[in-house]
Parts: sequence; structure tokens; C-alpha cells
Amino acid sequence: MSLSDKLASLMARPGQDPNAKEDVPWWMRYAGRGLGTVGSIIAIFFGLANCLGIITINIDCLISGMWQMVAGFIVLCCEAPCCCMFIDYVQVLSEWVDRRPYWNKALAYVVLAVPAIILCPGISSIFGSGLIFTTGVIYGMMALGRKASRQDMAAMASPQMATSPSGLAGHGDARTTLMEDPDVWRPT
Repeated sequence: MSLSDKLASLMARPGQDPNAKEDVPWWMRYAGRGLGTVGSIIAIFFGLANCLGIITINIDCLISGMWQMVAGFIVLCCEAPCCCMFIDYVQVLSEWVDRRPYWNKALAYVVLAVPAIILCPGISSIFGSGLIFTTGVIYGMMALGRKASRQDMAAMASPQMATSPSGLAGHGDARTTLMEDPDVWRPT
């Protein structure tokens, strides 16, 4: 068992399938794929624009542009392997990434996006890497899962579920408790 498998099993909710991807709305899956594909292509072009910083002898922007182009290419290989069919192992990489939990993708995309912005905080690196970062945020939201039903949220918010500071079952809201508690100091 690899380190990432161990971390995934530690981060999983009890009784949850580690690869349960059916509880995510269809539009969010397509949003993650679409933004990852389009955002990575845009990041590659803006990374090329950052590489032109060598003309002004700005080495940080050159490194940022190269990083952004590599990050865009990695995201493109993971999200749209059909765009990189000329490389032998892209399909294997894409299938491996698809088997991973969503939080792995989210963390990877956020980590890939940040260095380019830090090295050269210009509009091209913020927009290009920002799209990769946003893809990571979408996958992070997908990792959180669906919102609870209205009945579940109402049950959790009910006074019977809340506990008072003394550890007893809830007496109502805090204002009612303060008004009825004889030990609370009141100005005379």
C-alpha cells in the first residue's frame, strides 16, 4: 500500500467507499473536466507569454512561465488524454488519476498552480495558473460531497441535538437560557 493510499484511507469518512464518485452532481464533474481542459490550454499559452520575459532579462518570469506550461500540460494529460494521444503513457496516467479520490486531484492542482503565481505575479500567470487553481477548488468541493438533506440539517440544528456548556441536553437558545437562569447577574 503506497503512502497516498494510506493517506486516502485515513481521510475517508467511516463506511465510505474511497472512490465513490456517483454522489457528485453531473454538472460538477463536467465543470471540473471542462475547466481543467480549457484552463490548462490557456495556462500553456500564458506560460509561453511569461517565457518571453527573457527579453527583459526577468528570470523569475521565465521560470514561472516554464512551470506554468508544465503544470498546464500535466493537467491537460490528466483531464483530456485525447489531446495528448501522441504520448504513449498518457492514457495510463489519466486512468490512474481518475481512480484517485477527488481530494488528491484538488491538492495536486492547487500545488501545481501556486508556484507560478508566486514567482511572477503578473496578469498572465495569475489568470493562467488561476484557472488550474480553480479546477483544484472544484475538485475540492467535489471531495466534500453533497450537502445533507433538509431533514438531516433540521435534525442537527434542533435544540434537542445541541448541548449546553454543562453537558446536559439543550434548554433552548442562549438568550432564553440567560433570561431564565437565576445565577446570571442582572443589573438592577
